[in-house]
Amino acid sequence: MSRLPARMEGAPIIAFVGTTPNIGTSAAAFAAACRIAEESGGTVGYLCLNLKSAKTHRYLGVDEPAATLDSLRPEMATRSLYPDKLLRSMHRCRKQPGLHVLFGNMLRDQAEFYTIEEIDHVLETAQHTFDMVVADVGAYWDNAATLSALRRASTRIVVTTSALSHFQEDGQRWVRQLSPLYGFSLESFQSIIIHSPWSKGGFHVKDIGKELGVTMLGELTLTDSMLTQLDSGTLEEWLTENDRGKRMMQGPAKAITEAYGMRRQTKPVVQPWHKKLLTHRGGVSS
Repeated sequence: MSRLPARMEGAPIIAFVGTTPNIGTSAAAFAAACRIAEESGGTVGYLCLNLKSAKTHRYLGVDEPAATLDSLRPEMATRSLYPDKLLRSMHRCRKQPGLHVLFGNMLRDQAEFYTIEEIDHVLETAQHTFDMVVADVGAYWDNAATLSALRRASTRIVVTTSALSHFQEDGQRWVRQLSPLYGFSLESFQSIIIHSPWSKGGFHVKDIGKELGVTMLGELTLTDSMLTQLDSGTLEEWLTENDRGKRMMQGPAKAITEAYGMRRQTKPVVQPWHKKLLTHRGGVSS
């Protein structure tokens, strides 16, 4: 991984932002959160902060969420969202118990009325609730959720594709032009390149990184079977049970957990002969 910003108080925030809508940013962010929970063995809070097109609940097969971001507006407005309330408002993944999901804003006409202070409060509470926070803000920068998450993020990940209109046109308009205005250096971003099953050819990842001016963190190839999981609401099952799904975002997640010292500590395998030797020596190995 490239250089990481100094860690803020509380858990690190990994923010995913897309250059373009509907390219797979949420799928990449959720897969990364799932893999980070596996790699670290800790708790991960996944916050869907896509104020204009939240779909994570659909991907996980929860058609009528009991609680969503907009249902927490009273607590956000009064700064009274505490960890226990946040946890009760989140979906706990069955296949990955360490992963908790806050579903996004269902009231799209209210997207412009969220304030920076409200989103800051949600993120700060999440930082004191989980070992790591993954914030998915979609592809629009003209709202409080995107600006707050990117400002507070320990690691900023921009998701794009090999299509010229995505990494050049949209990347130029969003990442390269607006980042300096909001105080984000391009060097603080890393990229995930999405390859779709219907795209033919495209530009090399090195060219994309050079155009955007960011370091590449990894690649993700969407498949027809994975897209079917999104439509059927079985993304979690696919990520944890399907052989190909288990590898999705594995590399980036490993890099992130290593960067923050969160890799799961595995116990060394003790051979039978070594056990006998330890017993003979009274438990002293050397």
